[in-house]
Amino acid sequence: MSLSTVTPARMRPGEGAVARLACLALQPVLSRIVRRTAARHPSLFARLGPHQTTDFLIDPVELPFTLHLRPDPAALILRAVPRDAAPHAGATIRGRFLLLLELVDAEEDGDAAFFSRDLDVSGDTEAVVRLRNALDDMDGSLAEETAAMFGPPGRAILARLRRAYSSTTTGQEIA
Repeated sequence: MSLSTVTPARMRPGEGAVARLACLALQPVLSRIVRRTAARHPSLFARLGPHQTTDFLIDPVELPFTLHLRPDPAALILRAVPRDAAPHAGATIRGRFLLLLELVDAEEDGDAAFFSRDLDVSGDTEAVVRLRNALDDMDGSLAEETAAMFGPPGRAILARLRRAYSSTTTGQEIA
């Protein structure tokens, strides 16, 4: 399914409140993830060079919020933001959540996703390329490290998400 068929819709009445509650619930998790990642992988941020201060919006189109990332070790930000309150970004990466998850660990070809229109990149494309290269050069799996932070439940959720992604790309149903 191409991105053009899944672009985020305008919020319907009541969705803004749901998005804000989801963002509040996610924030402690996101803060923990970004702090742990920065401590374990300082080179990830160094590889971004001048783009450490770029504000990235990572937009999982089927969710009611976006993720705001500023990979600046001096002022690190990873937060969920309701769509209607998203800050201005230097670069935006938009796609289905499961595709974005696979892109984090280079399990999916970002170029192929872009050219098939399953992934939309706008703004400072050099910043996005630097972010992608930094993630590609990272040892290990950021998704697996993040899941491991939450023990067996985190690993089980990641495994389920990966099975769901695999099922959506092959057209199978997931049980």
